[in-house]
Amino acid sequence: MLFHQNGYVSEDPRIEEARGHGIDRPEDLPDTMDVLIVGSGPAGVIAAAQLSQYPEVSTRLIERRPGRLEIGQADGIQARSVETFQSFGFAQEIIQEAFMLREMCFWNPDPTNPQNIVRTGRPADDPHGVSEFPHMIVNQARVMDYFLRSAKRGPGKIEPDYGIEFVGLEINQDHEHPVAVTVRYAAGPREGEERTVRAKYVFGCDGAASRVRKSIGRKLEGQGANHAWGVMDVLANTDFPDIRTKCAINSVSGSILLIPREGGLLFRMYVDLGEVPEDDNHEIRKTPVEEVIRRANQIIHPFSVDVKSVAWSSVYEVGHRLTDHFDDVDTEDRGTRCPRVFIAGDACHTHSAKAGQGMNVSMQDGWNLGWKLGAVLSGRADASLLDTYSEERQVIAKNLIDFDREWSTLMATPQDKLPDPKYLEEFYVKTAEFPAGFMTEYQPSLIVAGTEHQDLAKGFPVGKRFKSTEVQRVCDAMVVHQGHEATADGRWRIHVYADAAVAGADSPTTAFAQWLHNDPTSPLVAFRREGDGEATLFDVDVTYQQPYDQVDINAVPRAFKPQVGPFELNYWERVCAAIPGNDIFEQRTISRDGAVVVVRPDHYVAAVLPLDATAELAEFFSGFLRRD
Repeated sequence: MLFHQNGYVSEDPRIEEARGHGIDRPEDLPDTMDVLIVGSGPAGVIAAAQLSQYPEVSTRLIERRPGRLEIGQADGIQARSVETFQSFGFAQEIIQEAFMLREMCFWNPDPTNPQNIVRTGRPADDPHGVSEFPHMIVNQARVMDYFLRSAKRGPGKIEPDYGIEFVGLEINQDHEHPVAVTVRYAAGPREGEERTVRAKYVFGCDGAASRVRKSIGRKLEGQGANHAWGVMDVLANTDFPDIRTKCAINSVSGSILLIPREGGLLFRMYVDLGEVPEDDNHEIRKTPVEEVIRRANQIIHPFSVDVKSVAWSSVYEVGHRLTDHFDDVDTEDRGTRCPRVFIAGDACHTHSAKAGQGMNVSMQDGWNLGWKLGAVLSGRADASLLDTYSEERQVIAKNLIDFDREWSTLMATPQDKLPDPKYLEEFYVKTAEFPAGFMTEYQPSLIVAGTEHQDLAKGFPVGKRFKSTEVQRVCDAMVVHQGHEATADGRWRIHVYADAAVAGADSPTTAFAQWLHNDPTSPLVAFRREGDGEATLFDVDVTYQQPYDQVDINAVPRAFKPQVGPFELNYWERVCAAIPGNDIFEQRTISRDGAVVVVRPDHYVAAVLPLDATAELAEFFSGFLRRD
């Protein structure tokens, strides 16, 4: 962590000093604000945590509940989400309290006695080693706690305004704060009172029944699968041997998805309740938990489960629905006006819970928009950047729904109706990277360059998340994961992978560094404001091909040793070296001629360029960053 740049710090460095709107933040919801987030679900809290890093932006988060969420429905945390937690500074903490998924067991009817189930497979949970982080289980409420803590610790000091619900909105583009929002106090001494506040932008994270979505005329389109599931978190005794392992159980009596919960003893069961008649009118949702327990025991025969306590239960019908846009601008109006209202998570895409995607994808929605709002409202980027939110995330949601439809259908299909007895297990292994969150691939746009130079760094696909690997810092010999060094601070990363020359030699790397530090067209020079430090907007690092003890730190160009803080201290920790035997150039197939890898604030690769492509790099950032 970098925290002495402004002077010696002896207190918790994770709690940042209040700045901007974080100083003397009003206790009551103000009349005007830059961003109003509606709903403290996964998308809302991560957006708040990100926007807290932009204290010059006035951000408020309203939530109709009177206090924090106590029992969250979601629990599956995919590896991409844990990478995200690392960026927000709490991955290791939440890992300690989570349940780690190491394998998934598959149970099917015994061929010799189909009334009984037998284990037929137990593949590794991450068979492809797609991340250094685990797939894990932890209550959604705890995830939200951590993000809200990050929001409060940030310089913007953002905390939820509990007990306030969204009623409706109107947009007047001519107003400085174009969105007039009617809110109602749902709890406390002002309960029932309505008032109107104004915002420049509204972010609706208020669930499947979203009032924000309805207020901008968007509809969830799609259909249900006419299949119901009972879900319950229980404390129970059982003789089922894999009760502490994730399981897909398929029997002649139906199916169960079993998820062990964090903290030991507790586990979740998604229990197949069968087909739902079209004229059911949601009567299936009234199924008592006792019937769900009875069905569970029927399915896991010859084993049984003796439920002692039900912590939470629900019945839901599988539905796959999606809106056509995630903001208030219609296709024909795109580019003629700036979107002012956005929606995320269940407000714009719904699917089953069994693929463990709802919370994970919602968080990526919120992070995607959070840094873009921060960049625009702080004057760093053009408002056209906001069009990329719906453009990027709507496609991802559609891909998720297509995957989830196939997975949930397979889960409900009897084994004898599948193409092969191992079909479900093979599908799980074959598609592991998708639910883990690593198949997101943003297409070329304002903030994603083309793939003309992809061969220079094949291991960092343009449009996909930056896949971390280890390097060794030159100044202190520390082995660090390069991706872990990037926090959710709103900065762009420029990773420079040096050519074969040694540090300081007359080489393409040195020439690039000199251009980056001095040339008026360099993004570090062109977009630096008065009062900015050298690393305010961009975090630049270099990785040399030689081992760390063969890199002369004094010969490394200044562009890779920025001066930070009021004392203009030289920051050496951005100079790295490849590790013999674990060479990042080999691990990520980086050209020995060198390469530049540009990474967005949400840690997706934006461009791969050769070291001499300075004009291309300048043109890329000039497409959306502002010089004023």
